[in-house]
Amino acid sequence: MPDPASRQALFILNPNAGIPPVKFFVSEELKRRRDELSYYKSLSIDESGTLIKNNFDKYKIFIAAGGDGTVHTVAARLAGTGKLLGVLPIGSGNGFARELGFRPNIRSLLKDIERNESFDIDMLTINDDLCLNVAGVGLDSFVAHSFDKLGTRGFWSYVWVTIGNFIRLRPFHAEITVEGGKTISEDLFVLVTANTRQFGNYAFIAPEAVPNDGMLDIVMLKPFPKFLFPIFIYRLFAKKLNRSKYYRHIRTDREVTVSTPETRFHIDGEPLTIKGEIRINVRKNALKVLKTRHNKFA
Repeated sequence: MPDPASRQALFILNPNAGIPPVKFFVSEELKRRRDELSYYKSLSIDESGTLIKNNFDKYKIFIAAGGDGTVHTVAARLAGTGKLLGVLPIGSGNGFARELGFRPNIRSLLKDIERNESFDIDMLTINDDLCLNVAGVGLDSFVAHSFDKLGTRGFWSYVWVTIGNFIRLRPFHAEITVEGGKTISEDLFVLVTANTRQFGNYAFIAPEAVPNDGMLDIVMLKPFPKFLFPIFIYRLFAKKLNRSKYYRHIRTDREVTVSTPETRFHIDGEPLTIKGEIRINVRKNALKVLKTRHNKFA
């Protein structure tokens, strides 16, 4: 007999996400368990939205099986609905999944579904777009744009794209204003707004960020001598980047506006172009998330 608890969840698989060994294993495991769980393949954002809409009343939990882009797509459809987001991470970075304790283990995830526990997290709004994890402009967004054009995935592909973009990196100018406060005018290498601590792969850009504290975190990384890059990389993975004199951090629950001539942005690792003023806000308790045994924030 199929486990009734597993029938509360719909898995939405992006077959194009992630590196081949992981996504092949997950895809085969889902096929093997097709008598005890429900899943569909989705090849686009629109298709994922249609799947959620057509199955909205049938399921309590929607599992995004893919990378950060897939998670972002599903989360944006579930925000404010009372439905639960779960993640089966098979992407290259898996930033949100790592932060919230989701692992690429279907058996463990099914046990989390059986427990049926959840908690609320915040989301950010970048103009009219929702952000689940991290958004920004600068080195990370340049990497996102380059990585999107790359034919391969995985950690080392990301490393080489990052190095290439850093070699070519030039500062960009930005003006940042917190509602009711003064305007900060800076030349920067990185400007990030964060709901959680990391980009992915345990690269902690905002070590103090918490996804359910009602605050948004603005991180500014000022231009630094490029020979210090290895030290910055060490601090990024050691959760110590905030100790650098080139690091500036703002935490607020008010609207933040950003003006910059740079147009290459990313939201949750997905590249996009934004022209004109950017308005950033926090939506408190916007999304319900399935609680895992490894979650540190619930």
